[in-house]
Amino acid sequence: IYRIFGQKLIKAKKSLGQNFLVDKNILEKITNLTNIKDKLVLEIGPGTGNLTSYILKKNPKKICVIEKDYELATNLNKKFQDQLIIINEDILKVDETTIFKDKVTVFGNLPYNISTEILSKWIINLKDFFWFECLVLMFQKEVADRIIAEFNTTKYGRLSIISNWKLNIKKICDIKPNSFFPQPKVDSSLLIFNPKQKFIKIKDPKNLETITRVFFNQRRKMLKKPFNQLFNGDHRVLEKLKIDLTLRPQNLNLETYYRLACEYEKLRS
Repeated sequence: IYRIFGQKLIKAKKSLGQNFLVDKNILEKITNLTNIKDKLVLEIGPGTGNLTSYILKKNPKKICVIEKDYELATNLNKKFQDQLIIINEDILKVDETTIFKDKVTVFGNLPYNISTEILSKWIINLKDFFWFECLVLMFQKEVADRIIAEFNTTKYGRLSIISNWKLNIKKICDIKPNSFFPQPKVDSSLLIFNPKQKFIKIKDPKNLETITRVFFNQRRKMLKKPFNQLFNGDHRVLEKLKIDLTLRPQNLNLETYYRLACEYEKLRS
């Protein structure tokens, strides 16, 4: 599927999960969510630069874009010339904390095939210092539903627990396929993430990954088996966190998982 870009035809690459956002109302809505005048902006996967144009209208101090597709990066360079810093690289290989010295506002219509990987990478690598002011990100609706899911629901799981650890997340709206070119087969959702002032400190976030992986490996089974696997049936942990082992993984709230990760660290040290 091609889209005319200047005088050039751009083909959307399925392998890179490319769906370009073309709906002007949505583009406007995204850039009105947070004040970026004189701020540093990072855009992930700008594609043909539709959102980039709207961001530039808001007069940011500087804007850096990360675009993996060489052809698209070249076109962005021609279209915007010296208005952008363009990094032609895979976002999963970039250390975004080193691009600017100060905090950035991040916008991204994330490639659907790696969106959870990008978000998990950012959260797991977060130190006590947040390198961003906020994240304004687009996901496949089904993924967004998992990110914002409450405990005691079927969508609640690893992604919900890891995403909500250090961030407050708010859903802005759902977006229909006809807002994109080419049209995806699914609806999308726009989420905004803001750093939390207070969160439970876990020394090594990989321990939270381990806890959630083991517990949700068999999400329909009772908690007894994964708990014993991780804690050797330590009843002191059960009593301290008031956990009932006949419950299922989705029945434990966010805070219990963060506290379990802390207890797991104590056990291992």
